[in-house]
Amino acid sequence: MSKSIFELVDELPTNNLTVSALRSLDFIAPGEWQNVVGFVNTIKVVTGETDEDFIQQIGDRAVYLYNDRSQGYQRAMWLYQTVDSTDKALGAAALANKVGEKIPLLGFLNKVTPKAEKAQTIDLCLKLVAELVAFCQINGIPGDSIGDFVGALGEYSGESFIRMAALVSFDGLIPLGSGFIDKALSWISQTTPQELEKNSTFQNIRNDIPGQDSGSKLNFIGESFNSVTGWMGSLVSSKDLNPQKVANNLQNVVDFAGDKLDYLAALLDVSTNYYEHTGTQTLARRLIERAVAEI
Repeated sequence: MSKSIFELVDELPTNNLTVSALRSLDFIAPGEWQNVVGFVNTIKVVTGETDEDFIQQIGDRAVYLYNDRSQGYQRAMWLYQTVDSTDKALGAAALANKVGEKIPLLGFLNKVTPKAEKAQTIDLCLKLVAELVAFCQINGIPGDSIGDFVGALGEYSGESFIRMAALVSFDGLIPLGSGFIDKALSWISQTTPQELEKNSTFQNIRNDIPGQDSGSKLNFIGESFNSVTGWMGSLVSSKDLNPQKVANNLQNVVDFAGDKLDYLAALLDVSTNYYEHTGTQTLARRLIERAVAEI
């Protein structure tokens, strides 16, 4: 990794399309996510500390832990960054250069087309697997610990919860519709290892997915997604979520026609990096909490 954890946290934007999109999900978990940026500020928020010397000690220890390659923090950061950067392969990130300027969808249509449903489904499942593997890396447990991840998912809060809410909303409901869970399970069951190998996200993170070959990795992806369908279904039903409700809450961020949700999904793909943004915040929090415990 070329940048230190304090640089990554210091460089998090206070306001852009990603932040606005995440804020639009506040209706799912009111007050759950605050966009905490800046490394020193994050230490203060996480610990409540005001003593500058102790804050410095915490920061030094957190940086040391992040830089220790025997730990999984850098790998987790790479996963969060990679699953987002693949979405931007078509370019058009410039669409997000200013928040407040509502992006007209008609202009956007000239720059990008929506993914096919199957590609969208594979990306949804791969993002979920990246979350699982990153969780294992951060917690120092084997990368195939599906049960531990599912157990922890029920305790997700703050930036970790909003990341999963965004996964359900932006990569599930909007592009695939209210039946996205069943649709994803169906598509994955029909996907061949050869098809999976053509997916650019899979090509980038395949070495981090448990399994000896593409076939076993595909099985792991399906098993992982199947294991969280209960949590996803519960979130959708308890919050009465549907594509239109999520889209309506995005109306203050982006101008779009109500029948163009597949294009809205594509816009979110190329113009936001919510996995990297909230993943950086999750990593910073875990590092700071561990640093305090060790000091």
